[in-house]
Amino acid sequence: MNVREWWAARSGAGAGAVGRTSGRPPSANGASSFHLGWGLSDPCHGVSVTLEVLEAPRVPRLYFWALQADVGSGAARAGGAHLGLQWHPQHPGSTAVNWGGYRATGGELHGSDSSLRSATGNPNTRDLAWRPGRPYRLTIAAAKSSGIAAPPAGHTAWRGSVQDLTNGDMVVVRDLYMTGDRIVGATMWSEVFARCDDPPAAVRWSDPVAHGDTGDRGIERLSVNYQSHRDGGCANTSSWLDGVGAVQRTNTERGTAQGTQLRLPGG
Repeated sequence: MNVREWWAARSGAGAGAVGRTSGRPPSANGASSFHLGWGLSDPCHGVSVTLEVLEAPRVPRLYFWALQADVGSGAARAGGAHLGLQWHPQHPGSTAVNWGGYRATGGELHGSDSSLRSATGNPNTRDLAWRPGRPYRLTIAAAKSSGIAAPPAGHTAWRGSVQDLTNGDMVVVRDLYMTGDRIVGATMWSEVFARCDDPPAAVRWSDPVAHGDTGDRGIERLSVNYQSHRDGGCANTSSWLDGVGAVQRTNTERGTAQGTQLRLPGG
C-alpha cells in the first residue's frame, strides 16, 4: 500500500479473523497490506527501525516491507514517503530497496539521483543485495547538509539510508524533497502482491526510535492495523511480539486483533 492508499484506508480499515484466505487480493493495487503504527508524542526530524526478513518469499511476486514517515510543517501535512526492502523478481537476486513517496496534494515526490543501479530504471526502486536473516537499520532523516544535491528553495531534503548491522555497511539511497520540516507520524508496513495462500513470509521490526531536537526517544507501543476484507486484504496475516520485536507474517493464523496495542520489549 503506498502513502496515498494508507492515508485513505487508515481511518476505516477494519479486519476480522474471518475472511479472504486464498486467491489474489482484489484491492485497488493488487496487494494485501498490514501495518504497525507509531504513537509519536512530538514531531521529530528523523525515525529509525531495524528490519530483518525472517522468512523470505518463495514465489516470484513483489513483497515490500517499509518504514513510512509522514512529513509536515506546523498543522499542514506536506506528504509522506516510505523506505524499505523489496523482494522484487525483476531485480538481481530478487532483492531491492525503495525510497519514494507522494505529496499531500498529489503526485510523486521528486528527489536526487541515486548512486545505486536499478534493473527496472525506476528512480524509487534500486538494486540492493540484502540477505534474509540479517538485520538492516532503516533511517529517514532530514539531511544535515546537502551532500548529494541541494533541495529546491523552501524544501527539506529527506534522506533514506540503510545500514547492514552485520558488517556495518551503510547505503544512502537518495534524498527526497518535501516542503515539511518535521516528521509528524510514522508506521511500518508489509505490502504483499502475492496470493493469500502463497507460502508464508515473515519479517521482524525492532528498536524503533524517533530522533528529536532534545535527543532520541524509543517507541514503546505499536498499533496493529489490517487492511479490511472490503478493501481487498487477506484475513490470514498477523502481527505479534516475539520477545525481540514485532513480527509480521503472511498466510498464518491471525492471533492479534485489529487495533491491539503491542508493548515493545523494554517499553
